[in-house]
Amino acid sequence: MSAALAPVLDLVIVLVFAATGRRNHGETGALEGVLTTAWPFLVGACVGWAIVLVARRSLLAGRALTGGVVVWLSTIVVGMLLRQLSDQGTAISFVIVSLVFNGFFMLGWRALVAFLERRRAHA
Repeated sequence: MSAALAPVLDLVIVLVFAATGRRNHGETGALEGVLTTAWPFLVGACVGWAIVLVARRSLLAGRALTGGVVVWLSTIVVGMLLRQLSDQGTAISFVIVSLVFNGFFMLGWRALVAFLERRRAHA
């Protein structure tokens, strides 16, 4: 897998999270509504990627689980701060769901790639 694809996967995960949440709450699935929900988390993911790139100077670092943790936590922390500043909800249940969903998928794809690469290397 190309290292350049890693940030794209994280941003897609955030968009899926926003779209899924809006659908589960009966809100319109229009692109504008999804982007309104997602933008704080998209900014947070970009901040996380900037931290990873500055700290490690490599897109490959973002594929590692430690890089993934930085991106994941930045996505949530920055996202929730921006939601608070823009008068969007930050209920504790929403914070927990955000942590679990984004953590599972952002760390999950990295764990899967690492597993497949190790398996391929031993084959």
